[in-house]
Amino acid sequence: MLFSYFVIYSENCISSLCSKTASKHDATKPVRRRVTFIRILSSSHLLFPSGLEGYRRFESSAVNYSTMLLEADSERLYVGARGAVFALNASDISASSALTIEWEASTEQKLQCVLKGKDNKTECFNHIRLLQRFNSTHLYMCGTHAYMPLCAYVDEKRFVMSSQPEEGKDKCPYGPTTGFTALIIDQQIYTASRYDFWSFPDIRRNAPSPALKTENAPTRWLNEADFVGSALVRESLGSSDGDDDKIYFFFTEKSQEQSTTYSHSRVARVARICKGDRGGHLTLQKRWTSFLKTRLTCSLPEYDFHFNMLRSVFVIHGLAPQDTLFYGIFGLEWKNVKASAVCRFALSEVQEAFQGPYMESQDSGSTWKEYVGKIPEPRPGTCITGKLRAKGMNVSTSLPDEVLDFVRRHPLMSHQVQPADRRPLLFRRTTDYTHMAATVVQGVDEQTYHVLYMGTDEGWLHKAVDIKGQLHIIEELQLFEEPEPVTNVLLSTERTSVYVSSPSGVVQLPLSNCERYASCYDCIFSRDPHCAWSGAECVDVMTQSNRSSLIQDIQHGRTGCENTGYDVVQRSRSVRVGDDVLLQCELNSNLATPSWTLSGGEVQGYDLNSGFRTGTDGLLIIEARQDQSGLYTCHAVENDIKVAIVTYNVTISPDLPRPPPGERTRTFIATVPSTEHPSSDGAQSLHLLSPKNMEAMYLSLITVLGGLCVVLTVVLAYVGFCLRADQRGKYSLRAAAAAHPSSKRSSRCRKQHRNSTHMELKTVSSHCNGVCNGVSKLHNGDSQDGGFLQIVPGEAQTLASNDPPPPAPPLPPMPQHTSPECDFPNGLSATLPSVLRRMNGNSYVLLRQSDSENTSPLSHCFSEELNRILEKRKHTQLLPRPDESSV
Repeated sequence: MLFSYFVIYSENCISSLCSKTASKHDATKPVRRRVTFIRILSSSHLLFPSGLEGYRRFESSAVNYSTMLLEADSERLYVGARGAVFALNASDISASSALTIEWEASTEQKLQCVLKGKDNKTECFNHIRLLQRFNSTHLYMCGTHAYMPLCAYVDEKRFVMSSQPEEGKDKCPYGPTTGFTALIIDQQIYTASRYDFWSFPDIRRNAPSPALKTENAPTRWLNEADFVGSALVRESLGSSDGDDDKIYFFFTEKSQEQSTTYSHSRVARVARICKGDRGGHLTLQKRWTSFLKTRLTCSLPEYDFHFNMLRSVFVIHGLAPQDTLFYGIFGLEWKNVKASAVCRFALSEVQEAFQGPYMESQDSGSTWKEYVGKIPEPRPGTCITGKLRAKGMNVSTSLPDEVLDFVRRHPLMSHQVQPADRRPLLFRRTTDYTHMAATVVQGVDEQTYHVLYMGTDEGWLHKAVDIKGQLHIIEELQLFEEPEPVTNVLLSTERTSVYVSSPSGVVQLPLSNCERYASCYDCIFSRDPHCAWSGAECVDVMTQSNRSSLIQDIQHGRTGCENTGYDVVQRSRSVRVGDDVLLQCELNSNLATPSWTLSGGEVQGYDLNSGFRTGTDGLLIIEARQDQSGLYTCHAVENDIKVAIVTYNVTISPDLPRPPPGERTRTFIATVPSTEHPSSDGAQSLHLLSPKNMEAMYLSLITVLGGLCVVLTVVLAYVGFCLRADQRGKYSLRAAAAAHPSSKRSSRCRKQHRNSTHMELKTVSSHCNGVCNGVSKLHNGDSQDGGFLQIVPGEAQTLASNDPPPPAPPLPPMPQHTSPECDFPNGLSATLPSVLRRMNGNSYVLLRQSDSENTSPLSHCFSEELNRILEKRKHTQLLPRPDESSV
C-alpha cells in the first residue's frame, strides 16, 4: 500500500514535506510549533497514529454542530446541531452510547420559511442555538425552527423533551448565523441577540418576571449589535459594600463616537447590567436601569491599526472578582483581509471605565461627545449597594426619575478599555480565529499559566500559553481532512479533553500530548505547562505526584537539558566526484534554524564558490570534490541552544573517470532515512546502481533504440514505393481550350470556350495574389478568356512522365478596348475566370473553365460579381496559414 506524509503542525516547515505555506506568524513575536507527521492511505482515509493520540470524532446525518454543554461533574457532553440534540459520552464521544433527540421543523413551517424569502438549504431548518442547564433535573433548549423559534425543557435523566415546545421568539434568534449569547442564572434566562424578524438587537431577561429589555427611544442603546459572548461575575460574594452580581455582554456594533464620515465603521463593546435590576417605576418601565457600555480597544499602537471586530470571548475567573480576566479574539471589518489579534482585558479596567465620564448624544444621535455637566446622585447605572439600601432605595424601582432619565440618555461611557500592556498578546497576519477557550495550569515553578486553545476558519486548533504578556504558540493541530470553520471550543480539566465542533461533527482531543516530544530539548523548547522532562521521557505534569525531579522552563525554554544525553542519528554516504549530494536534516520545530558543520568547522552555504547550499531541506553539496569528504553534522539552533540532530560520514571518491564537460550528466542523490546496518535489499539496490551496471544499461538501451529506427525506416520506404507504383488521381480536369491559339473576345463580357482535353490543376501564384499588374498569360504564351470553374468528378489519367507539373499560367493581359461594364476598378481583365476558389487568403485555384454555352448562374458579368465578393470580404482577415480543407 502506498503512503504519503505531510505535516500537520507546521506552517514554516520542511518545504518538501509541508502541506502549508511558510511562516504565517508575526516575525516580531516568536511562536512555537511542533512538527508531527500523519499518514494518509492511498484511499484518502485519514489516520492519526502519532500526530493526534487520543483523537475521537462524532458525526451523524445532522450538520451544523454549534452548541455544546459540559459540566464539571457530568458524564455527558450535550451537543446541539441542526434538527437534533445529542448526549455523548464525555470520556469518549465516539462511543456508540450516544442518545439523540430529533427535533425537525415541520414541512408546513419550512414552506412558510421559504415564502418569507429564506434559503431552504440552510435557514429553513431547526438550528439549536440555546442549550443550557435550567435546574438540577432539566435542561433548556431553543431552536430557530425555520424562522419561528421554539423552546422546550429536556428531562436530563431520560433525555427526552418533557414538555411541549413553547414560543421562543423572545429568547432565540430567528436565523442560524445571527449573533447570539445566553445565560441561565438561578433559573433566570438572560439572552442577547437580534430577536424579531427585522433584526433589532436587544438584551433581555425573559423569565421570571419582570421581563426587561434595552431602550430604543429617545436614544437607541444598541446600534446594529452582533453579540459573541456573555459572562456572570459574582461581585456580591464577600462584598464590603453589598454590591450586586453583574452580567457582562460582549458584541460589535456600529460606531457612535465617530463623525458622520465614519458613521458606518464598527467597534467592539462590553456592556454591563446588574443581576438584581428590576427596572424603573415610571421612567424606564420594563427597561434596564443599570445598562452601560464602553469600547474595547485592541490595536497596534505603533501603527495606529485597530482590530474592530470582536469574534470570541473567554472569561477566566480569579480568586477575587477584581482578578477576572477577559480574553478576546479580534478581527478586521474587511472581508478580503485575513488577520487576527488576541487581547486580554482586566475586569478592574472595565470597572474603571464605567466609573468614568459619560458620552452625550448630539444632533439626534449622529455625533457623540463627552458629557461635562452635572451628574445626579446616586450615580446613574450603578447597582443597588448597601449604602443605597441604607437610604431606603432597596430596588431599582426606588431610584429617582432624574437618575433614570440620565441613564436613558447616557448609556455610553467616554473612557475606552485598554488591553494589557496596551497591545495585543498575539497578532497573526494570515489567520482568522473563530472561537477560543482557556484554562489555568500550574507549572513546575509553582506559577500559574493561562493556556489558550483557538480554532481557525480552516479547521486548525492552535494551543498557546500566555507568558509575560505574549502568547507563545505551542502547537498547531489540523483537525479535519477538509478545511471547515471551528464553530465552538470547550474544555474539561476533569476529562483532560478539549472538544471542538464544526459544521460536520465534533472532535475530542487531550489537553496535552507530551509523549510526542522524544528528547529533553524538544520537551523544554515546547514551553508547554502541561509537559516536563522526567529524565527519561516527557510526561504530563498533572499525572506526576512528585514534581521535584521534573525539568521545565516555560519562561525561557532553554535550560535544564545541559547534562542530559540524547541520541544523534548517524548515517553514511559514499558518492563519486562530480555528483550533487543532498544531506537532509528534518527539524522538529519551526522556530529552530539548521546549522551545519564539517569536521567541526562551520559550513558556509551562501557563497557562490563555496560548493554548498543550505536550506530548510538540508545541505546540498554541488559537484562534490574529494576535499569535501568528512563528517557533516546538522544542528538545530533554538533559543541560542545548538542541538545535534543527524551526522553524515560522507566519502567522495573518483570511482569512474568523469565524462567530458559536454557529455557530463549531473546525478542528484537525495538521502532517505537509513540505519547503520542496511538490509540485503538495500545492498542489492546499491549494487544495481553501480557505475558499471549503469553504463551497460545505457549501451543496451541505445542499441535497442537504433534497431527500432532502422526497422521503421525500411517499413516507411516500402510503403512509399507501393503508393507511388499504384498512384491514381482524384479529379478529372478539363483544360480551357488551351490547344487553340486564337480566341474571340466579346465586348459584352461573353464567356468563350476552348476545346481542350485534360488539364492539370493549377494555382495562381500567390506572390502577385493572382494578378500581376493586370497581366496574365497561359503557359503557352497566349491570352485566354475566362470561364467558370467547376470540380468534375471522375478519375484522371496517370501522367506519362514523372516531371513536375508546369508552372501556374499567368493571367491574361489587359484588353486594349473593353466596354465600361467590364472594366474593373483595379484594372483586371474581364477574361479572368468568373468563379475563384479561395485558398490561403489571397491565392486562388483554377479548377476548370466551362464551355461558352454554360452561362453564369449569377447572371452578372465577372467584374460585377468580383466587385461584390471583394466588397463583402474587404474586412475579412487573411488566413496566416493554408487551409487545406478548402482545396
